[in-house]
Amino acid sequence: QVQLVESGGGVVQAGGSLGLSCVVSGGTFSNYAMAWWRQAPGKERDFVADISRNGDYITYADSVKGRFTISRDNAKNTVYLEMNSLKLDDTAVYRCGAGTQFGSYNYWGQGTQVTVSS
Repeated sequence: QVQLVESGGGVVQAGGSLGLSCVVSGGTFSNYAMAWWRQAPGKERDFVADISRNGDYITYADSVKGRFTISRDNAKNTVYLEMNSLKLDDTAVYRCGAGTQFGSYNYWGQGTQVTVSS
């Protein structure tokens, strides 16, 4: 069974930076495209970024483009999300997802809370 565990969330001031990690177990990591999504209280879940199996194709939501960077290390079974210039609107639970097809994710972690304060 594929399991995903996120870490790295916390409280950061607006304009600051934070890095998230997601470790995948129970499957062959390099077989999965990976994604980050987020959900703020009372809002729909929003796409943040995704990365193909070998990392050669990446997409970002317009709201994070230029500020967030997704990357992966297939040797460590880990996908990362580096977040810079954080805004209050970035406050959310961030979850990573895995799927065998880019753009389609059916395994999810429990999420990690990111809170941006003023």
